[in-house]
Amino acid sequence: MPLVFPSGLMVSVSGFRGTVGDVLTPELMTTLAAGFGAFLREEAAQEAAKGAQVAGGPGASGPGAGGPEAGGPEAGGPTGARITVLLGRDSRTTGAMIEAAAMAGLQSVGVDVVKLGVVPTPTLLMAVAHHGAAGALGVTASHNPAQWNAFKFAGADGTFLDADRMLRFQAYLREREIPRVTWDQIGEVRDDADAVGRHLERILSLPYLDVAAIRARGFHVALDCVHGAGGRMVPQLLETLGCKVHGIGLEADGRFPRDPEPTAANLGDLGDLVRSTGAELGFAVDPDVDRLSLVDRTGHALGEDLTLALCADVVLRRVSGPVVTNLSTSRVVEDVARSHDAPFHRAPVGEINVARRMQAEDAVVGGEGNGGIILPALHLTRDAPVGVALLLQHLVDTGGSLAEAAGRWPEYHIVKEKASFAREKLAVGYASLEEALPATEVDRADGLRLAWPDDGAWLHVRPSGTEPVVRFIAEARTLAKANELVARGRGALNTLAPGSMDPGA
Repeated sequence: MPLVFPSGLMVSVSGFRGTVGDVLTPELMTTLAAGFGAFLREEAAQEAAKGAQVAGGPGASGPGAGGPEAGGPEAGGPTGARITVLLGRDSRTTGAMIEAAAMAGLQSVGVDVVKLGVVPTPTLLMAVAHHGAAGALGVTASHNPAQWNAFKFAGADGTFLDADRMLRFQAYLREREIPRVTWDQIGEVRDDADAVGRHLERILSLPYLDVAAIRARGFHVALDCVHGAGGRMVPQLLETLGCKVHGIGLEADGRFPRDPEPTAANLGDLGDLVRSTGAELGFAVDPDVDRLSLVDRTGHALGEDLTLALCADVVLRRVSGPVVTNLSTSRVVEDVARSHDAPFHRAPVGEINVARRMQAEDAVVGGEGNGGIILPALHLTRDAPVGVALLLQHLVDTGGSLAEAAGRWPEYHIVKEKASFAREKLAVGYASLEEALPATEVDRADGLRLAWPDDGAWLHVRPSGTEPVVRFIAEARTLAKANELVARGRGALNTLAPGSMDPGA
């Protein structure tokens, strides 16, 4: 029967996520995975049918038309050619259970599975093209706390499903009976143990990197992988680049010792490690390794937005072209782009939104201000390991310390807060905000973004796609001004429903 999404399940363009046990159960995850496999098979059948009609005219038949050879209804299964889906996960303690549920769901609809195990999400997505797969299913809740887990869905191009396709998939789950195959059509499973190695090779072959110069520099770095999947790749990358590495949280066991989001407030232990070991800089990644944060040699955590800014500078020194980021990213990225006379564009928050805008603009670099670097020369996916390599290259290029590299750019202060708020009241809330804070620039593409370019200030208010909260992000040349913008934004919304906003959300 069609699926009814349980209360508490976060459903968005980012996928499906929730807390394990009360919302996420093996039964639910098996059904979601089966639905994804059947959805991809149906898409493949539709594309094959179109191709057959073009080649042979109306009434064309054959394997691509969904007959028995394709595993169609007469073969006892869902319509569609046999396809392959990649399956990977981060290190969460619930990951193996949900991976097994996902594998069963995919096999039950006649989908072959390539299992990568615990790998960075960018590694999983890069492997899609290698296997010629129809898509990928990532078992990861990214930066969410340990009790959360999630599914992220990608297509054959190695990028996450965009909003339109995700809506079609959700409608498929709500409206359709998932067609299962018979015993003799069950999907096969095989392992891929080489995906991380291929990912490393691709990074090291990038034209933006002078690997010999990085190795000669002999960096001394500290690393925090927060017991996530990064421990399976980032130490190896750093050692290959000639670095001396001191690490914490390198065991990929999912026992997060802190809030796993790599924000400045969560990097105290990494700062201590930098100081105690005499490291030149520190790197921190999130559990699925698509976000990268930096700590300088004094142990001071730099804003996540600076990661993208410095990486963009490396690329733009070597090739000209547009830069794309999201509406919540620091103005410093725009400053870097303009210093190279590069066109600059903003997209709604969300990796796929940025990636699609990058495709449209033929961008040479982009990403999100949460430390997510997207380098099209590698793939259109946020990738912390490539960010690590580009940051080391930046320090080779400039010849100084990380603090000196950051000091080359204007200093902004960014404040990020979140609170519970009734989403059905957001439209009225945005109108109240516009009235309370008249702005020079107004962008409604993703929530509400108010900007005052002459003052270097902006405020972005939007519902989160990964948590049941509303996010407030403000930036200004002073911390006091950024805090004021967030406070005024929260105040404007709170007047609509006094006491409804939970500041501790």
